[in-house]
Amino acid sequence: MKKYLILLALMPMSVFAEGLDGANTSWILTSTALVLFMTLPGLALFYGGLVRSKNILSVLMQCFAIAAIASVLWLVVGYSIAFSEGNAYFGGLSKFMLSGVLEGSLSGDIPESLFALFQMTFAIITPALIVGGFAERMKFSAVLLFSAFWLIVVYAPITHWVWGGGWLQEMGLLDFAGGTVVHITAGVGALVAAIVVGPRKGFGHKPMPPHNMTMVVTGAGMLWVGWFGFNGGSALAANGDAAMAMLVTHISAATAAITWMFYEWIKFGKPTALGTVTGMVAGLGTITPASGFVGPAGALVIGFIASVVCFNAVIIIKQKLKIDDSLDVFPVHGVGGVLGTLLAGVFASSELGLFSGQGLAEGMTIASQVGVQFVGVVATFTYTAVATYIILKVVNTITGLRVSAEEEQQGLDISSHEEIGYNL
Repeated sequence: MKKYLILLALMPMSVFAEGLDGANTSWILTSTALVLFMTLPGLALFYGGLVRSKNILSVLMQCFAIAAIASVLWLVVGYSIAFSEGNAYFGGLSKFMLSGVLEGSLSGDIPESLFALFQMTFAIITPALIVGGFAERMKFSAVLLFSAFWLIVVYAPITHWVWGGGWLQEMGLLDFAGGTVVHITAGVGALVAAIVVGPRKGFGHKPMPPHNMTMVVTGAGMLWVGWFGFNGGSALAANGDAAMAMLVTHISAATAAITWMFYEWIKFGKPTALGTVTGMVAGLGTITPASGFVGPAGALVIGFIASVVCFNAVIIIKQKLKIDDSLDVFPVHGVGGVLGTLLAGVFASSELGLFSGQGLAEGMTIASQVGVQFVGVVATFTYTAVATYIILKVVNTITGLRVSAEEEQQGLDISSHEEIGYNL
């Protein structure tokens, strides 16, 4: 009898709850917590340390508020637009208010409630990333309105295109964890916002260094750890795909960090903590779309290319084009997302020897796959840019986008929230 009890204890949960896999469910529960951890507190601390001390609380407040608003909107309509049946471009409203998402309903072999929650954490961090494009100068009311409209008009439909059965998924686009859905959309959204809102007072004329690098490095470390759930969790299973996604994510991040560090060391004479952690984020963002498709050697190359290209993109955006993308969202996330999406079409191939990946989409050659990846990049870039511009103009007519010159000089902590980040 004891022998049979032991066997029963070792049997998978799917035996007892038909269709539900306990191991996969446990892993996605963990991944969901990790992805939320990326925004709160990871991104909040990372961005908060990068701004001046008079604006730290405003950045923390924006990240928290966006997390709350995105969660409610995802419940009401975002999940339905992204993942319910509709047409090739827009999901329907059959999942309005998560209708039909019950305790026993499944998405694959995990609870649909868990799948919706996991995807909610992606919907939280994507508009939160855009905060870096307009940090230190946008009205709090404008941030809230913009983030809400942007989630519904930009993020949810593009999620449907790529992951919800839409036209890019049907074409065979490879985007494992959000190169198009998260990084290109956030990067382009931040770039357009930076241009429309305009630069901070004094940009280009006086230095605006991070006020707390300890906070920046702490937040960056949290992002690195959380990214294991971001990419590894996108396998939606506790299996070899998830393990490989985590491995290549780590390799790309490490390679990009040391590449940026040495590049900066050679170019400017000293390596900096800011450059090293920025390189790490570039490596993480770039590997994201490719993480479930490439192998370790491919990830090494992707991390190296990401660091070199994003390093120079930062210089071009800030110094050449004079665009005040305050926290480098477009040159790191936007450019990284484009690179990773295109490189996934190369290094996913199983015919590259040491650099082989898991295989291209069915019936694809490297050339045809890269063609599909290019279409995905252009479509995501164009739609996001146009829609973001329109949303910003609408918000401007409702509440105005920018704080006054006096409020900006005083700092958003006091002028917008009547609080300060530090009591010294």
